Amino acid sequence: MFSGAFVAATIFPGGSELLLTGFLSSDPERWKTLVIVASIGNTLGALTNYALGLLGQKAFSSDELEKKSARFAVNLVHKYGYWALLLSWLPLIGDVLCVFAGWVKCPFLPSLLMITIGKTLRYLFIASIALLWF
Repeated sequence: MFSGAFVAATIFPGGSELLLTGFLSSDPERWKTLVIVASIGNTLGALTNYALGLLGQKAFSSDELEKKSARFAVNLVHKYGYWALLLSWLPLIGDVLCVFAGWVKCPFLPSLLMITIGKTLRYLFIASIALLWF
């Protein structure tokens, strides 16, 4: 669960939601542990993207920031700062939000907190829906 959630939060595609649902279907009693492990893994993956943004400031071109999802994420971070990272769980823009937050050097601890809250709420929601079905 941890590695699936970690990979899903990086620039590589992954299906941590399906993985969580699969684990929940086989052992619904462990939902708290699974949500915690998935949240930690996904948060660390998002922090990897944040670090890539910090390290890759010189590697980003203005052309890359013109892509639709990147432009939306850039605007969110410019407007809301680290608060935008509450949306880091969203498909398509979540990874870009984390990379760009690192790129503009959003403060680390508030960024970590917002990412953790967003990711945990997402997995709690997914687990709640999945447990209603089992």
